[in-house]
Amino acid sequence: MSEPLTPPQEARHRSGSTAPVEADVLVVGAGPTGLTAAHLLGSLGVRVLLVERNPTTSDDAKAISLDDESLRTLQSAGVGGAVYPIIMPGTGTKFFGVGGRPLVHARGLGEQRFGHPFKSSFAQPDLERVLVEELRRHPSVETRFDTRLFSLEQRTDGVRVGIGPSAGQEPVRHLDVSYVLGCDGGRSTVRELLSIPMRGSSFPDVWLVADTSGDPHDQRYGMHHGDPRRPTVIVPGRDGRCRYEFLLRPGEGRPGHSPPFELVRELLRPHREITPDQVERAVAYTFNALLADRLRDGRCFLLGDAAHMMPPFAGQGLNSGVRDAANLCWKIADVLAGRCGDTLLDTYDDERRPHAQAVIDLSVRLGRIVMTTSRRRAHLRDLLVRLAMRTPHGRRYLTEMRFRPNTRVRSGAIVPLDGEAESPVGTALPQPRVLHGPQFQVTRLDDVLGRGWSLLGVGLTDADWDAAARAGLPAGTRVDVVLDDRSPRVRPGRTGVADADGRLQPLFGRHTGRFVLVRPDRLIAAVFWPDQSDRVSHSLYRFAPRPSRGVFPPGTRSPAKADPEDTRPGTDHTTPAVSVPGTQSIPEIQGGPR
Repeated sequence: MSEPLTPPQEARHRSGSTAPVEADVLVVGAGPTGLTAAHLLGSLGVRVLLVERNPTTSDDAKAISLDDESLRTLQSAGVGGAVYPIIMPGTGTKFFGVGGRPLVHARGLGEQRFGHPFKSSFAQPDLERVLVEELRRHPSVETRFDTRLFSLEQRTDGVRVGIGPSAGQEPVRHLDVSYVLGCDGGRSTVRELLSIPMRGSSFPDVWLVADTSGDPHDQRYGMHHGDPRRPTVIVPGRDGRCRYEFLLRPGEGRPGHSPPFELVRELLRPHREITPDQVERAVAYTFNALLADRLRDGRCFLLGDAAHMMPPFAGQGLNSGVRDAANLCWKIADVLAGRCGDTLLDTYDDERRPHAQAVIDLSVRLGRIVMTTSRRRAHLRDLLVRLAMRTPHGRRYLTEMRFRPNTRVRSGAIVPLDGEAESPVGTALPQPRVLHGPQFQVTRLDDVLGRGWSLLGVGLTDADWDAAARAGLPAGTRVDVVLDDRSPRVRPGRTGVADADGRLQPLFGRHTGRFVLVRPDRLIAAVFWPDQSDRVSHSLYRFAPRPSRGVFPPGTRSPAKADPEDTRPGTDHTTPAVSVPGTQSIPEIQGGPR
């Protein structure tokens, strides 16, 4: 595992600095969620100030699992290539029952969904180091370590924030920004300043997590051992690193305390020999299942652990934070550019809350079922899994991890038209490989779509495209989808794609003759016939960029403005100034294979 990253030499003077800064968005917290948000906003030309209270990136490998959705988001932010050298492209999770007997290998769908491995292990310090280094590519993003948020005051047209060196040895500097993103973890200062409570449960079970080096495991999958005598999680990583998690018995450890090496060695004995220098991190902790009362408060937003915390058994803690950033950042960029109104930002809570709660609930259920200490329940679990594996439906349900919550958005910036049976609207567009351009290059679909909105037409004529243009649908990349093994053609104002891996045809075949409107976060916003273009445009009027208002190309900015047409009650989010000397305690912040 790499050493924590000190800010690069050319930016080192920014640590704790009070030098003048101009920013549209203040991102608080330089963990994986905050860094992802900074990359997404920076790639869209938004001026960002990223502050982190610690002097360096984290040296704790708390999160260790990236799923295919997160890797896709990092791809869209332009850092996918930089991240792959530090991950172990994985093959899911293997579950074992009583006596160590294999039950099921949950592989997901591999790269069939979003163009990346379904689940990959990594070390959080390595990820943070890479993401910080890659921020140098974005001149609109400034990063300040050893800097914390002391106060914020919301106003109708922005937020006045007070920031300064974490130690408080220099005066707090105040600056005005348009939005604040709280990505500052379970003990979020932003959440406390906004007086937003979290609701849910904390669990008394104490787990020991040990990150080790020199490990013999070379499996590319995580292992969940559901032995009721000692539930255990093992997640091998790159270069001989491995994460171990053990459920402790009463009296074996206290949450928040480092366990003695003798206990670590005894727990690891069935799996490997260990020396003190091979233990990179060992801590005892408990889990929380919590969700903030609101994810938006005026011009402030909560993301990642600041918004929700969950047990690690579904491996979705960090990935949920990346989903938050993917959902929110393009919306903020479009509002700042003047292409849409404030109403679009309300959809962040509408769209993310249901899925975040569903993932929290799944994580709790998996812990109770997979990691039970009841022998009776464990034997019943094993029996039911073996019976399910004998049926095609049960086998698909378990091996493809269809028990994970559906990410479908049912309300927000989407247009579900009447009479659409099994409509893909509100779901993420899969990412096949396609033939593209005059040289018929094979590339991932997202690389063709670019960073903004995209409109894909399946077997449509020039007249159909003209109808869509007259309707004023969101400007962006326009793509002819060519099926039936025909060659793609580039036409004025449009590009073409054709099937390269056998997945484009089944994906778009049933939409022949229709348009598919895709948001910047790759969510399908609408599927419609050409004569429904006006209806879709009207439904998206409050949300989507309007070509008549001007499209700002990447790298340009428009000053943030209050929407003069937005007179809804509650749009004046002015709140009194508040400050906090410290942070509110959350019961034993969780770690583990998230």
